Amino acid sequence: MADYLASIYGTEKDKVNCSFYFKIGSCRHGDRCSRKHVKPTFTPTILVRNVYKNPAHDPTCAMTEPELQEHFDAFYEDWYRELAMLGPLEEMHVCDNVGEHLVGNVYARYKAESDAANAVEKLNDRYYAGFPLYAELCPVTDFREACCRQHEDRMCNRGGFCNFMHLRHPTADLRLELHDAQKAMLKAKGFEGIGRSAARRRSSRSRSRSPARTSRRSSRWEEDDEARRSREPRESREPRESRDSREGRDRDPRRSSTREAATEERDPRRSAPPTEETRTSSRHEDRARDRDRERGERADRSDRPERERA
Repeated sequence: MADYLASIYGTEKDKVNCSFYFKIGSCRHGDRCSRKHVKPTFTPTILVRNVYKNPAHDPTCAMTEPELQEHFDAFYEDWYRELAMLGPLEEMHVCDNVGEHLVGNVYARYKAESDAANAVEKLNDRYYAGFPLYAELCPVTDFREACCRQHEDRMCNRGGFCNFMHLRHPTADLRLELHDAQKAMLKAKGFEGIGRSAARRRSSRSRSRSPARTSRRSSRWEEDDEARRSREPRESREPRESRDSREGRDRDPRRSSTREAATEERDPRRSAPPTEETRTSSRHEDRARDRDRERGERADRSDRPERERA
């Protein structure tokens, strides 16, 4: 029985677990699905939802096919470079579907599960194109089962609403260029086992340099990080060392006594003891405030019957 359940796990025969979530990491029913979505705790694949905005999906788009491809190449290069900074990439794919659960999704498979977990943690604190990112671990490991084979043959009659992945591919030259750049970067950083096995560093785990940028378009990551820093409160953007030193100065009793002495010099009345004239004037002010308050209360009581009759 156990062997049978293991053999049908994640397939259409499985009546407990969602086969679509197991194959593509996303389900069109979402949380309302009648079957379980088992989220993985360890996996080399990550999913960043709804990132790529294809201009062709806009009815008012007037871009030609070469312009659309150039637009996508710039996006693909920008994301490949940023994800490669978090660990060695095996592959990266971008969905071109229009369904809510697949539109603009970015899938990336790392060589090591630890790099994928680190990428999810880092990306969830980042912005891109003015929007926050939502990354998660994904159960997909074989993208051949997740892709629509009919779309690859240009025969899918469901179009962008197909529940399987319709991938948009970069140009072959760009893909080869990014792959070679990452390979050179990993070799320079001293990786062992750059094949299919998990990568291990000879040196300590530090942030890797990204592959060299091509001259297509400037990255949008730096712009959004700067915009986020400008929206943060000033105290949070202040370096910790300067905040600690400022707080230490405020706690310094010698500095506080000096500040109080300077205040007393500017306002001698604060340091002088109260005189009989000062006490008398304060009593008169209190009595005047009490009389004003009593007049206001009497006026409210006299106006109340007229408001009730009205």
